[in-house]
Amino acid sequence: MTRSIVCGASQGIGRAVAKALALRGDEVHLLARRAGPLEAVAADLRARGAHATPWPVDLADPQDLDGTLDAILATGPVQVLIHNTGGPPGGPLLKASVDALRDTFLQHVGSAHQMAQRLVPQMGTYGRIVCVVSTSVREPLDGLGVSNTVRAAMGGWCKTLSRELPPGVTVNCVLPGPTDTERLTAIAEATAQRTGKDVDAVRTQMVSAVPEGRIASADEIASVVAFLASEAASFVRGTALAVDGGRSRAI
Repeated sequence: MTRSIVCGASQGIGRAVAKALALRGDEVHLLARRAGPLEAVAADLRARGAHATPWPVDLADPQDLDGTLDAILATGPVQVLIHNTGGPPGGPLLKASVDALRDTFLQHVGSAHQMAQRLVPQMGTYGRIVCVVSTSVREPLDGLGVSNTVRAAMGGWCKTLSRELPPGVTVNCVLPGPTDTERLTAIAEATAQRTGKDVDAVRTQMVSAVPEGRIASADEIASVVAFLASEAASFVRGTALAVDGGRSRAI
């Protein structure tokens, strides 16, 4: 049985990915900060006959994360890592503090690096790392200065790591476009407050930039993540795959 770690599994895309992997037969270890919602996701998956274990942890706390990894690896090797974590508050980059940049870098790039260092050596000849990032890896999004900066760093980290991993162990990025999650709702509300627009008008504007003409469901993003985390994606390595309904204009 494949053993997988899914970060940010208490809601949104992370929750959908956990469900996709668990229902295909993986033993899934669920990571997120909030114990209550995380346990609810695990309970739902177990009710469906899946193997799911919740691990409340703060990815921005290296000691907390290291202890959680110790506990997981004590029960056996892990073949799949889905790195996914929440984005920082919005706002212009020039108004962001150095602390905000540092803290977000630690939460994203720092935790991914720490987990890869712990997990890759025990993966052997088969492993999958999939990082859920954002299309801002390619094109910055207005009003998300810190997020744009750190997401781009995540893309660079993944691409660099792809050159160093042994054969059979791959790393790829998924770049979701606007997706119907709690994060999108928060961004729409913050944009509405900043611009004086109605929240529905903000969402309509988001949709207008998507050639597919709608916002994605979390399950649609999860299906692509699950593919990259499967044996079928054995020759996909070091790529950043936009799943955004055609919104990205860069190749």
